[in-house]
Amino acid sequence: MKHATALLLAVSALSLPILPALRAAPAAAATPAPSARTTLGFDHGWRFVRGDVADAQAPGFDDSGWTRVDVPHDWSIAGPFDRSNPTGAAGAFLPAGIGWYRKTFTLPPGSEGRRVSIQFDGVMANSDVWINGEHLGHRPYGYVSFAYDLTAALRPAGQANVIAVRVDDSKEPASRWAPGAGIIRHVRLVIKDPVHLAHWGTVVTTPRVSETGATIHVATTAVNQSGAERTVRLEELLFDPAGRLAARAVSPAQAVAPGNSAELGVELALARPELWDVDSPRLYRAVTLLESADAPGAVLDDVTTPFGIRDARFEAATGFWLNGRNLKIKGVCLHDDGSAFGAAVPLSVWARRLAALRALGVNAIRTAHNPPAPEFLDLCDRMGFLVMDESFDCWTVGKNPYDYHLHFEKWALTDLRDMVMRDRNHPSVILWSAGNEIHDTPHTELAKRILASLVRVYHEVDPTRPVTQALFRPNVSHDYDDGLADMLDVVGTNYRFNELLAAHAAKPSRKIIGTENNHELSSWLAVRDNPAYSGEFIWSGIDYLGEAHAWPGIANSSGLLDRTGYPHPDGMIFASWWASHPMLYVARRVAHAAPPPTDPGYGKAPAIPAWRRQVLFPDWTPTNTAPHDEQVEVYSNCDQVELFLNGRSLGAQSRPADLAPRAWSVPYSPGTLRAVGRDGGRVVAESDLTTAGAPARIHLSVDCSRLAPGWNHVATVTAVVTDANGVPVPAASNEITFSASGPGSVVAVDSADNTSHEPFQASERRAFQGRCVAMVRASATDGPITVHATSPGLGSADIVLTAVP
Repeated sequence: MKHATALLLAVSALSLPILPALRAAPAAAATPAPSARTTLGFDHGWRFVRGDVADAQAPGFDDSGWTRVDVPHDWSIAGPFDRSNPTGAAGAFLPAGIGWYRKTFTLPPGSEGRRVSIQFDGVMANSDVWINGEHLGHRPYGYVSFAYDLTAALRPAGQANVIAVRVDDSKEPASRWAPGAGIIRHVRLVIKDPVHLAHWGTVVTTPRVSETGATIHVATTAVNQSGAERTVRLEELLFDPAGRLAARAVSPAQAVAPGNSAELGVELALARPELWDVDSPRLYRAVTLLESADAPGAVLDDVTTPFGIRDARFEAATGFWLNGRNLKIKGVCLHDDGSAFGAAVPLSVWARRLAALRALGVNAIRTAHNPPAPEFLDLCDRMGFLVMDESFDCWTVGKNPYDYHLHFEKWALTDLRDMVMRDRNHPSVILWSAGNEIHDTPHTELAKRILASLVRVYHEVDPTRPVTQALFRPNVSHDYDDGLADMLDVVGTNYRFNELLAAHAAKPSRKIIGTENNHELSSWLAVRDNPAYSGEFIWSGIDYLGEAHAWPGIANSSGLLDRTGYPHPDGMIFASWWASHPMLYVARRVAHAAPPPTDPGYGKAPAIPAWRRQVLFPDWTPTNTAPHDEQVEVYSNCDQVELFLNGRSLGAQSRPADLAPRAWSVPYSPGTLRAVGRDGGRVVAESDLTTAGAPARIHLSVDCSRLAPGWNHVATVTAVVTDANGVPVPAASNEITFSASGPGSVVAVDSADNTSHEPFQASERRAFQGRCVAMVRASATDGPITVHATSPGLGSADIVLTAVP
């Protein structure tokens, strides 16, 4: 299939520049002099056990029998899938329960007299943390990042310390999708001077932006945890995208009393800045140096903040604008899991997935329905995605017996403040979302009180970005009429786009966006044809674990991509509407898709089928080989498409104004179906579908040929079952066994089958729709890694990667 090959090449071409950037990240963050603070990766060398264990927080507890793991770690993804698991269909039938982690460590020399803290990017869920037996705190929300000061309970440098973490998701159901379980994100140890910059205390804003000049304001908080008054100043260094010093400023000196903090800030001017944009995501670095005014040149602490210079705004009449350009938001909603990796997702997996979405024309991501991992936003910054950063899936009215509604009143404002402080420097983030389909809204006064408190936090911590909410059947709960919708800077609604447009017509001062829409062409045409409608986020961008509705399903099939990152036919339909490069895609339609479920009013939401009946087949290998007519559709943004069967033209069709697919009724004959796309009479895209024979071979491809070691780096090897002529066999389901030799190993396998209960942490996988994948990680910095695939009756195939530093 030529069009499938072209898509994969496009995805690989987009992926490759990102992966070296991941390796280069530490160097990019380096300051001009050695850092005044020490940041230690704290991911390696943990011990883990499932189940509740008495006294496991005690320093002298014997954990030698526990499993050695590195984090991020999602223990639930190891399964097994079981119909009796209390997580149910919503949680992909994965196990739940209690788990313990312990890590023994010593402080490095020179730590005496300094402050030491531990930073967790996310622990799922209901975590408790101890240091040397002393309880540090509890956090129920598994998606928020948090930190604890360890200093008072630490032993002197060279002596052993023990950190213990208990996670508890034993009360189920607690989520509408599979959230993972354990220390699912990165951990680090930070050692700094008693006089230092506050955690998440540095904020970079750009109050004036144009092509000719920009004003950069940097504000930070200096904290004095020493025993004496200290006089400090701020020195700010701005580095441009090429790493050159672009501006420097120094603040006035300020005295900070012991136990107190002080706000410091500087303003810098840049001529002809390089703007951050979706097509050119240029990033600057602000290096913030906290200096002692009593000892000139003595740096007490430093923080590096990547940021982008851009002007993003919503207008009521004309929608979204970026750097003076009117831009439609073509977004998708993404859950947190990475399929075979669960909620502990290597960054290269996200890079590959985002590149595949970009190839479809996607330019925006909604983090449904929770704060994402911080490195995910780093990736969106580097790749040029716009982000709607969402906080909650529920407030005080729950959607499951044990979900976040149990903690909302006590924890929501703390969790929200932490989220906004953490994420406010990301240029990709253009919009905050206070919640998804919140069931409090029928209780008008309660919902308005809560929303007012949330919006207040958003605006206090980050006055530069607007706030929306994914409203839930707002006409039924009267959100447009009772004042709730108008508490939002941008009114967002899930589905029901006609009602949203009517609400805008009734009050044209409202700024509007489709926070969640289905795959229907009508919803995109509403965005395209209404200037006020800023854009939409499609449910969903990628198939995800959970929300499966019924056994044997374990995942939801609503994605534009399947769980391996390969496009569904629906994804290519969207590409024909959204992509800027010439494209075409050919499929057989065997039936019309069922209409989306009706939504008559407030109450139980209609069930979305967990796995859709397949009605589009991107092949020319029907099971019926007798004479019959096939309904062929071509999805393309080309001016004209001509279809050929075995070299004979079946006619050409121009692109319709309503973007409907171009369709032919084709008498079936084995051979090659070929589509040719033309713009201005010139051939700009082609696609071939050839009738496949019996399964005979394995063809391997890989998304990157050079692989660095490290948890965040994996290569995805795709195995396609072909016939003797190399034509993919779409119905092949052969089991393929993978292995690796050299400095690398197979760490997971997967397929797009949303009803398969095969384990991910294995070496074999049954092909689905003729494909399956293996994920490979390097263990050294040089040498060839040979990935070997074999299957009875298909022979074997090899592909070679190179391990690099």
